Amino acid sequence: MLLISLAACGSEPKWAPEAEVKQAAYRHNGPASITLFTVISNRSGSGAHAGLMINGSQRILFDPAGTWYSPSIPERNDVHYGITPHVLSYYIDYHTRETFHTVMQTVVVSPDVAQAAIRAVQAYGAVPKAYCTKSITTVLKSLPGFKGIKTTFYPKAAMQQFSRIPGVKEHKVYDDDADDNSGLLQSQQKNRY
Repeated sequence: MLLISLAACGSEPKWAPEAEVKQAAYRHNGPASITLFTVISNRSGSGAHAGLMINGSQRILFDPAGTWYSPSIPERNDVHYGITPHVLSYYIDYHTRETFHTVMQTVVVSPDVAQAAIRAVQAYGAVPKAYCTKSITTVLKSLPGFKGIKTTFYPKAAMQQFSRIPGVKEHKVYDDDADDNSGLLQSQQKNRY
């Protein structure tokens, strides 16, 4: 029983081949930026999950300890490559439903800071369950301009800290989709981007 419990707490490493990662590379034409996603319960107001999107030499998504995936894009240890507008829309739709809304906070950064963020999430490794926000805040506080971020396990606390970064823009997304989003994942298996 102890071995089963420990396995459940472990990270889930994935490592897509280099050719797939290179082929999927996508750079959004907007400025270099970092976006923090925070999934908030509509019932309790508490934070449920956090993710980090970085637009630098390419746009990637760090979704640590998350259950979201897209069969059409490669993943390496919680870093997803090829975050086109369509894939991003799917990510937001997966998390946003009748019981949760998603807060997107974006700050424009220099290309050097965006690249440092990409390198930091790529080097982080697979993240254990329940450590999503700890991994994100650890990465953020290592970057120039984010030194005021303190490491936390709580998504809402990270969101509040991120809101104090100069120039941050916030957008909230609500949806009335059913709480069971397993059908969305199944539809993505059939309809690759």
